[in-house]
Amino acid sequence: MSEFDELMGEVMARADRFGHREHVQLTWLAVRRCGTAAAVSLISDGIQRTARYAGAPQKYNATVSRAWVELTAYHMGESPGESFDELLTRNPGLLDKRLLTRFYNSRTLASPAARHGWVEPDLHAFPTRPH
Repeated sequence: MSEFDELMGEVMARADRFGHREHVQLTWLAVRRCGTAAAVSLISDGIQRTARYAGAPQKYNATVSRAWVELTAYHMGESPGESFDELLTRNPGLLDKRLLTRFYNSRTLASPAARHGWVEPDLHAFPTRPH
């Protein structure tokens, strides 16, 4: 069983369907277990494989997958060690499926470049931490 499958199993043990909240929880678990960079690969590869298996490879979007990992990781860094529910209480915007439209034009996210690779935000940069 892959690490992605293990994380998916953990999320789905308490859910009846895989919706947006579960997607964010999967991302939170991945970042918590292996850090942001590894979570980008883990989540992206797992979701792409799942979309192919479901017969809908066109649903995978590389930029969307990475963007959610990066935004979730950023907010996790504000209060390390908090639970998933605490993260959502402090950052309810993570439950908004349209959150990425604050950073990206819809056309940009739908572009072939975004679907197949990383595209930087074109409306507003993601938040960053001072070094």
